[in-house]
Amino acid sequence: MLVKTSPVQTKSTPEVELISRGDSEAKPIESFPNLFEEPSRPINPTLTMPLKVYSRRIKPVINPVQVQETESSLGNEHSASGGVTVLIVYVDDIIVTGNDSDEKEALRKYLAKEFEIKDLGKLKYFLGIEVARSKEGIFVSQQKYVLDLLEETGKLGCRPSDTPIEPNHRLAEFMEGEPTDKGMYQRLVGKLIYLSHTRPDIAYAVSVVSQFMQNPKDVQLHAVYQILQYLKGSPGRGILFRKGTNMELEAYTDADYAGSLTDRRSTSGYCTFLGGNLVTWRSKKQPVVARSSSEAEFRSMAQGICELLWLKIILNDLKIKLETPMKLYCDNKSAINIAHNPVQHDRTKHVEVDRHFIKEKLESGLICTPYISTEGQLADILTKGLAS
Repeated sequence: MLVKTSPVQTKSTPEVELISRGDSEAKPIESFPNLFEEPSRPINPTLTMPLKVYSRRIKPVINPVQVQETESSLGNEHSASGGVTVLIVYVDDIIVTGNDSDEKEALRKYLAKEFEIKDLGKLKYFLGIEVARSKEGIFVSQQKYVLDLLEETGKLGCRPSDTPIEPNHRLAEFMEGEPTDKGMYQRLVGKLIYLSHTRPDIAYAVSVVSQFMQNPKDVQLHAVYQILQYLKGSPGRGILFRKGTNMELEAYTDADYAGSLTDRRSTSGYCTFLGGNLVTWRSKKQPVVARSSSEAEFRSMAQGICELLWLKIILNDLKIKLETPMKLYCDNKSAINIAHNPVQHDRTKHVEVDRHFIKEKLESGLICTPYISTEGQLADILTKGLAS
């Protein structure tokens, strides 16, 4: 992603436009058979779009503007007026957005001069992700992607399931069962991983089935089919980004202590909101066994803080300043007390690094940790299978 700003800003409503190369058709992408065949980790909803941003490719395009490049492929140049234009590239597809219409038009003309491109107007469809606008805001979904996936797997006429995964499942106990086609399993789970970028309700289930990518069995394949049956009942579900001026950044963190019935590892989950809109989420099995619920929750808090700090960097690059401390909601009072207690205890030595990390951010005023009841914990859906 490259961000550039102009010294002159024209007040306008931010609009997102899609530009593609003229020698390629702007057709919906039916499937991604090779891109997600063997993901390196169970689920990565840290990015709401799987966009690989190539700063080196973009740099020659915007030579007239000095761009500050970083390792995260995010460059920016700000002016006193605050106008901003954002350019996102995936291979030969480009999204241009921002609040400066004059600068967007100038950038579009420069791209047309350097490359053979086709302007497709306002963003409606991009890499299987559908974008719809209304008075309430912008709605993002993958309905066509879901229906194509159901048709491909022969599940278009199946009976819908109320839940994406059974509560208290024991999928890891069936490693000696009947093996299934490994390549087919990996491709199917990879497509579900891509789908979870707009479907946080399947994030936990997908993270579970993706743990068996190397040696899938028939039981795990049936668990994947249950996710498809769940999608059959709600193919058009997505995320609504509402309009508003509230720019508070907050996160909900939770952990299912010893939730895995086979190895008793805990599952961490967090979701972040900007202005009341869900922006990122993640469900991940912890790498080691936690010896207490406080330890499991503490590790989830550390992950949530890292996500908040990453989002804060992105907002700073877009010249959006946060007026209030970032809120980290947790439903474990013991974990909150440990974070605020400067005294070291023997019972916290095994999480000492996370404890100092959280304490440092609390003392700097960057975050605060209000308590929230279990009933109001939004990240609970990312840590375990829930009943319908």
